[in-house]
Amino acid sequence: MKKVLLLCGMLLAVTASIAAAAPGTNLRWTNCFGDAGAINRTFACTSNTGSNILVGSFELGADILTASGLEVVIDLASSGASLPAWWQFKNAGTCRTTSLSANFTIPGTAAVCQDWAAAQSSGGIGAYDIGGAAGANTARVKMAIAVPPSALVDLFAATEYFGYNLAINNAKTVGTGACAGCATPVCIVFNSVKVTTPIAANDRVISGATNGTDSNYATWQGGAGASSIRGTGCPQATPTRNATWGSVKSLYR
Repeated sequence: MKKVLLLCGMLLAVTASIAAAAPGTNLRWTNCFGDAGAINRTFACTSNTGSNILVGSFELGADILTASGLEVVIDLASSGASLPAWWQFKNAGTCRTTSLSANFTIPGTAAVCQDWAAAQSSGGIGAYDIGGAAGANTARVKMAIAVPPSALVDLFAATEYFGYNLAINNAKTVGTGACAGCATPVCIVFNSVKVTTPIAANDRVISGATNGTDSNYATWQGGAGASSIRGTGCPQATPTRNATWGSVKSLYR
């Protein structure tokens, strides 16, 4: 009888642990959400040097075995009718073509956050789509991240995993050739992450805030007035439709 009661107690504890897990995404400046990263970044827009680092992390609701990669979608919207030149990156002819980059080195101050890939991941930004159906004041970042076949990893529920750093440098903020719009409020939302595996049927898409309110977005200059058809102010973005790993990788070609 004692063994039965013990097993029942263990089962209840495991069940409660799974039920308490909060799958979702997190986005903060400088540090992971669990390591007290800042929700807002204020910049005086008086210098062309330095960078502003957004840290993306996520949490699973249940374990996932042999994870091989991440497919990341990040949405941003500015106040005003159109996206400022300062926020136009990557595409040929934009004002700050080379001012957006990504890296996959977990912040040195991380304590709660864990690197999902144990420093084995690589990848990059596949696309920076400006405007479209979401509105002229918006952009969408698509990113692919992967580990080599020899470094597949098991991930566990109720753990905050570091995924990426999105770096926005301050080039062309002032002086000759400056791009207007640094002072414009912007809202950035970690829309979704697909955790991929060697077996596509086991892939998992995660979206929404892990804390149920605001952990999945960060603001620039307070974010006031930033809105799009995906929401008003700084809400959760409408989750993107599922995409295959191949379709994300094709963005690099």
